[in-house]
Amino acid sequence: MHPALGIDHGDARIGIAATDDFGILAHPVETIDRSKVLDPVERIAQLVTARKTKTLVIGLPLRMDGSEGTSAIKVRKFAKLLRARLPEVPVVFVDETLTTATAADKLREAGRTAKQQKSIIDQAAAVEILNLWMGEDAYEP
Repeated sequence: MHPALGIDHGDARIGIAATDDFGILAHPVETIDRSKVLDPVERIAQLVTARKTKTLVIGLPLRMDGSEGTSAIKVRKFAKLLRARLPEVPVVFVDETLTTATAADKLREAGRTAKQQKSIIDQAAAVEILNLWMGEDAYEP
């Protein structure tokens, strides 16, 4: 394993998480507010450079039957922009089904109310995406 960034893509916010240098543990990094950040791809490129990231792991929102809908199409388009900006960094997808629900459950168990979760839920979902990837549930597009 090696350093990776996890990405929970959303229309309003993009949650970012990162592994440690050894690719063993995942931790939250930041939430990119799309209404305040003009170019989220450039912000992610900055994080890739600063963290010496070797892989981008993006949550792919699949339907419960495993098929792809409009949300997955948006994620694939965003991944294409990342590949164009960062051609040297592989992009892999992880089925992100239920990652936000899992993240919310863990935050609730840690004593965070729904209101307290709002600012960090996207980062927590990105952590779950990385945890899935580290468990080898990722696949190439």
